[in-house]
Amino acid sequence: MKLPLTFYKRKNVVKIARELLGKYVFTNINGIVTGGIITETEAYNGEIDKASHSYGGRRTARTEIMYADGGIAYVYLCYGIHSLLNVVTNKKEIPHAILIRSIYPVEGIDEMIRRRRKPNLVIEKLCTGPGTVSQALGIHYNDSGKKLTGNEIWIEDRKLKIPSKNITIGPRIGVDYAGKDAFLPYRFCAKVRAKNQEPRAKNQEPRAKNQEPRAKNQEPRAKNQGQRAKNQEPRTKGKEQRAKSKEQRIKN
Repeated sequence: MKLPLTFYKRKNVVKIARELLGKYVFTNINGIVTGGIITETEAYNGEIDKASHSYGGRRTARTEIMYADGGIAYVYLCYGIHSLLNVVTNKKEIPHAILIRSIYPVEGIDEMIRRRRKPNLVIEKLCTGPGTVSQALGIHYNDSGKKLTGNEIWIEDRKLKIPSKNITIGPRIGVDYAGKDAFLPYRFCAKVRAKNQEPRAKNQEPRAKNQEPRAKNQEPRAKNQGQRAKNQEPRTKGKEQRAKSKEQRIKN
């Protein structure tokens, strides 16, 4: 089920950033759906947050979208290369936003790999940065302002529960310029394991058990090696006797 606008229009951007962990973000581009589980987010607390683009009430052509009603995408170009996807929250004129830093791919993976141009990259590392997330999902900075309740970019709640022990909280990345605000615990990361990986872990247990007989079967080999070592002793003695015989012949 798509997240309703009421989810985004709440006041606490930090709480929303944490609650986005485990939600599913999708795109539909030219009929191709791609998406994944959100595993890392960063909250930006508007005009009072020195790390935010809107700090101090800054309003530009780029940041104006942050002042809109919550529930839309704020996509900006970073270093002139990467388009970064943010979720606008709160009500109009309150410029809160949440950066989607990482996702775990679950749908349209072949297309995501093609967009990333990384055919040999493991799935877990396909979208582990905000730039790679947008690249894999096909998101461009021209998508800024699109509604997250529409059919191009949206977020779903599929009732995936992430235990607190699998969530880490810490400071945001790359905001050293923000002074003390750089140390605020506004970054959330979750460990997520795909369901199709769980049976593999279970199937590995019998293998470990089956290895025990092998260890036992190695004991006779060790005993046989001892027998071989003993059988070599007479050979050594025979060599010594032949050597003594040669010495006697030489003397004679």
